[in-house]
Amino acid sequence: MINNIKPDPQEERRIWRFDVEGVRQMDDVVIREVPLTIYLNGQEFVTLLYTPEMADMLAVGFLRSEGLVKDFGDITSLRFDGERGFIFVETKNGGLTEKLYGKRTITSGCGKGTVFFSVLDALKNKPVESGLSITYEQVLGLVRQLQENAVLFQATGGIHSAALCHPDGVVYTCEDIGRHNAVDKIIGLCLKNSVSLEDKVLVTSGRISSEILIKTAKLGIPVLLSRAAPTTLSVELADTLGVTLIGFARGRRFNVYTHPERVQINEVIGGNEGEDN
Repeated sequence: MINNIKPDPQEERRIWRFDVEGVRQMDDVVIREVPLTIYLNGQEFVTLLYTPEMADMLAVGFLRSEGLVKDFGDITSLRFDGERGFIFVETKNGGLTEKLYGKRTITSGCGKGTVFFSVLDALKNKPVESGLSITYEQVLGLVRQLQENAVLFQATGGIHSAALCHPDGVVYTCEDIGRHNAVDKIIGLCLKNSVSLEDKVLVTSGRISSEILIKTAKLGIPVLLSRAAPTTLSVELADTLGVTLIGFARGRRFNVYTHPERVQINEVIGGNEGEDN
C-alpha cells in the first residue's frame, strides 16, 4: 500500500563559510523541507510541510491528533505517492471529510501549528489519570537520550525531535522540521503498533505550546517534558487536564510547572547547576 520512494531527508549544498580566518567554500548538509498533501476519503484535506521520512506515520498521527481516527483499525486504505508527495487515506467514517472540507492548512507545524480543534474542545476531555512516576535522574536521562538519538539534528542543526519513552528509556524517536510533525509521527507509530500511552512520557526538543499540550492530553500521556520553555496557556491547560509539565530540562536542573506529585526525588541531587548544555 505504501510507495517505496523515500527521498533523502538531507542534502549537501555548497556554501561560503565566514569566520575569523576569512572566507572559504565548503559542502554543508541542509535538512529538506517538502510538502505532503493528505487526501482524506477522496478529497484534498491538508498540506503539511515536513521532513521526508515516515509520511505514512505522519498522516496517521495527524488524523489521530485531530480526532478523525481513534485507532489504526479506523483506516481502511493508506497509499503514498512519493513522486508527487500525496498520501491517500480512506477511513470507515467518510462523512467527517464533508464536515471539515475547506479547513485546509499549509504549515510545517510550528507557530500556530495544524490543530483544527479548539482549546474549549480540549477542556471537554477527562483529566489524565495515571499512576506513573518518574525520578529526577530519569528526567535528565530521557533528555540526554533524545539528544543522542537526534541524528538529523546532529547533521544539520535544523530540525526538531520528539521521543515516546518509558521513564527508564526511549521507545520511539522521530525528527522533523516541525515539532508538531515529530509528535504526530510518534502518534502514528503508536497507533500502528498498538502501544499503550498511559504509562509513557513524551519528550520534545521544542517550545511547549498549547497545541503540543493538547495533543499530549488527548492521548492520555501523563508527562510532557522539554528542554525548552512552556507558554502560559500550556501551563494552564496542563494543570486542568492532569498533565505533569516539565520544561527547561538542561544540565542538572528542570522546572516542574504542574502536577509535581509524579516527579520523585530519591537520589542525591548534585552536579553543576549552572550547566545548560
